[in-house]
Amino acid sequence: MEFRQSKISGCYEIKADIFRDPRGIFVKTFREDLCAKHGVRMSLAEQYFSVSKRGVIRGLHFQVPPFDQNKLVTCVSGKVFDVVVDLRRGSPTYGKFETFELDSEKGSVLFVPKGLAHGFQALSEGATLYYQVSTVYSAENDRGVRWDTAGVPWPIENPVLSERDGKFPALSEFQSPF
Repeated sequence: MEFRQSKISGCYEIKADIFRDPRGIFVKTFREDLCAKHGVRMSLAEQYFSVSKRGVIRGLHFQVPPFDQNKLVTCVSGKVFDVVVDLRRGSPTYGKFETFELDSEKGSVLFVPKGLAHGFQALSEGATLYYQVSTVYSAENDRGVRWDTAGVPWPIENPVLSERDGKFPALSEFQSPF
């Protein structure tokens, strides 16, 4: 596994080990000892996946304390334009974003630490993202910032959004608890 520290402290893009043969591919997306060597500490409390059509944007989502969470995000089918936004007060990259292309054929994994908002846009006809998170879902602690308020150069102008995602506050109006 290869780890690349992003511009945002604590956030890593991980190139998973891919094993190819005539049957297809086998991808190892997590290895505790290698992650720990890079400061990626992950205890798993919940796992889930989302399936999205081309042009869908989900996010920018996060949970606030005490249910804030570390996330490992893996694209297991298709390709997505993935985004993190730093919401940690006092961080030198507070309010900044970074983008990644997660691609199932490339074994793309992203470690998103607590205090970062996460979102993505499906680039392929269909895309499945698999999440491993350190805390369980808490509706009372679930939050977001509006997708179009952090300066992210999304590849689409008129995305398909949930009603909820369209109603999140702008980043400039968000009071960070992190």
